[in-house]
Amino acid sequence: MNASSPSSKGDQDAFDVERIRGDFPLLARTVHGKPLIYLDSANTSQKPAAVIDSVDRFYRHTNANVARAVHALGEEATSAYEATRDKLARFINAPSRDEVIFTSGTTQAINLVAYSYALPRLQPGDTILVTQMEHHANIVPWQLVCERSGATLKVAPINEAGELIVDPFVELLTPDVKLAAVTHVSNVLGTINPISALSRECRKRGIPLLVDGSQAAPHLRIDVRALGCDFYALTGHKLFGPTGTGMLWAKREHLNAMPPFFGGGEMIREVKFEGTTFADIPHKFEAGTPNIAGFVGLGAALDYVNGIGLEKLAGHEQALLSHATESMSNVPGLRIIGEAVEKVPVISFLIEGAHAHDLATLLDHEGVAVRSGHHCAHPLMQFYGVAATLRASLAFYNTHEEIDAFLAALERVRKLLA
Repeated sequence: MNASSPSSKGDQDAFDVERIRGDFPLLARTVHGKPLIYLDSANTSQKPAAVIDSVDRFYRHTNANVARAVHALGEEATSAYEATRDKLARFINAPSRDEVIFTSGTTQAINLVAYSYALPRLQPGDTILVTQMEHHANIVPWQLVCERSGATLKVAPINEAGELIVDPFVELLTPDVKLAAVTHVSNVLGTINPISALSRECRKRGIPLLVDGSQAAPHLRIDVRALGCDFYALTGHKLFGPTGTGMLWAKREHLNAMPPFFGGGEMIREVKFEGTTFADIPHKFEAGTPNIAGFVGLGAALDYVNGIGLEKLAGHEQALLSHATESMSNVPGLRIIGEAVEKVPVISFLIEGAHAHDLATLLDHEGVAVRSGHHCAHPLMQFYGVAATLRASLAFYNTHEEIDAFLAALERVRKLLA
């Protein structure tokens, strides 16, 4: 789904953002005596009360380990925990709940694929293809398994607008490529990559495609069947759920062929000193006691988002993006980094003569929370010839008034640094 931009703020009258904001307790606080304007949702999203309450309720009324006890608390905990697997499977339109592996986040999910799927298959002369806009979590694991195997990394280029150039990507899909790994949405640029088209080209050549969906899941309708990829990873804390939660989806044939990455309790069928037989998927990859309360909270987050409707949320966010982009384009000396045609409400920028960290610090004293730094994307910063940027990343709980207040604060701090 690529949401279209509403023509005016009035088109969003049906979206009651003030009621939505009332569901997020933290948005009501002040910072340095100023009302908080939270523009760092790409870093971590705020959590609705429904999520916070679900975690609290689990610890107060249900707390027990999962899949280990037959007593009432253990069965209730297991039921609540496994219910989130069903919700995630529906959220991404997975063919089967058994293809949904619980992880601590996208980073762990990608590492699982790197070490359990890619490493056993890589040999000297093989390559893994990534893009120039990847987060470190979709670069470093591949570098590590390449170092172990003698394989190498290939990088597909982007243009100045921050868009993947599809033709060179396809040209790089040569027989030596054993896996391609691409972000669905850039955490720095907000660019939405054409995953379905990339998947189609990869399938023609028998190359599996992994998609980093960490930044996509909060904004877009995810349908792994329609996307056609082989692996899809997402992160719970960016999807309005608790930290330490996430998911790897993979096609069943890959999961059945992959050896376990972590060993321990719950991922086994039988253990003998002579050898161990492992549980079926998904539990083969889920050793040890998980973040049970966190996954219960993630289930509540999915219920919350689905209750409002992703299309409605995306429409509001696209209106915010249009408003913010137009307003920021009129600020003297401000340079937006990456202006893709298809993007989510993430805007990285610089202001001439001012360091990103200085601006972020001064904005914080105005009550505005933005991210400054390299955003775990050093190669992308190098492409644009900058050391760091500021990033304003919005979510459906932000308002047009907050954008205006942010721009007013930006003008005040810009003058201080002039």
